[in-house]
Amino acid sequence: MPAKYKEVQEKIGLFFNLRRRTVCTAFCVASDVVVTAGHCLLGTGGEQPARFADFSFARHFEAAREQSRVAGYANGTATQHVLLGSQRLSIHPPMRVLPIEQILSEAGAQRVFQIAYHRDYMPWRLAYSRPCGVARSFEAVRWPQIERDFAEPEALILHTCDTGGGSSGSPILLDTPEGPQVIGINVGTYEQAKVVMQDGEVKKRLKANTIANTAVASVAFAARLEAFRQAVILSTPGEMRELQSLLARHQFYSGPVDGTYDAALKAAIEAYEQAEGLAVTGLATVALLERLGGSTALERAKEPARGRMRRGGRT
Repeated sequence: MPAKYKEVQEKIGLFFNLRRRTVCTAFCVASDVVVTAGHCLLGTGGEQPARFADFSFARHFEAAREQSRVAGYANGTATQHVLLGSQRLSIHPPMRVLPIEQILSEAGAQRVFQIAYHRDYMPWRLAYSRPCGVARSFEAVRWPQIERDFAEPEALILHTCDTGGGSSGSPILLDTPEGPQVIGINVGTYEQAKVVMQDGEVKKRLKANTIANTAVASVAFAARLEAFRQAVILSTPGEMRELQSLLARHQFYSGPVDGTYDAALKAAIEAYEQAEGLAVTGLATVALLERLGGSTALERAKEPARGRMRRGGRT
């Protein structure tokens, strides 16, 4: 790690789950908010979903090892303190927001780089990769095919940063006169696999051809992230039950009133926000509860803002 990136290094950490033995990289975007790749929480196809309460974040692992947990982990409300993009690995989800054309230009000028925890550098040290190439087409596959392979190709950064085990969730960075700025999140590797088919069934899988590494550009998530940073999230099962009841009364929610934030409640919130002409976030917030006339909203709104990540065993 070059000494000039010391300040950036202190804002990056390990995002891990000891129960599942998984490790990713994550980085701070506020004093109580970190960003990582969605599959670091959701797992891959066929895996049982992990409990968000089991995840921890260790900032600046080589030195500080300042460990935090997802807010609400102790009382069963961790789920609503996580903002997810796409929940399907086959679709790439919808800080400095740059159009892809400018990212390609900056990469050509060798100003794009990556910092990530890397399994090749144990015990867990940050690796610095520069310069990172970024392209639209490659020798093995051209852009028309790539467009067909990804649901949101306009938000896709295909790059050649030296990624490795544990690097999912790491920031793709741009060198600027004001210092490094995040322009995307590393999420995985783009491969093309060839198979031998017979009677409509796969008989043999050939070695996959790696095309490039993949990242999601900040243009895909910057607006939602800013809304999440500013929101005061409901933090108790009682508040969530009240929100569920009120949304059910307004005929937006038909699920159980159990105090759990799940896909059904998220969809109900989004439907209400859309019907009311509000920004669609799907977040269970104090402002939403207050708007619906919740009895606890006014008292809750007067409390100090509670963070998304909590250190150690404090709740």
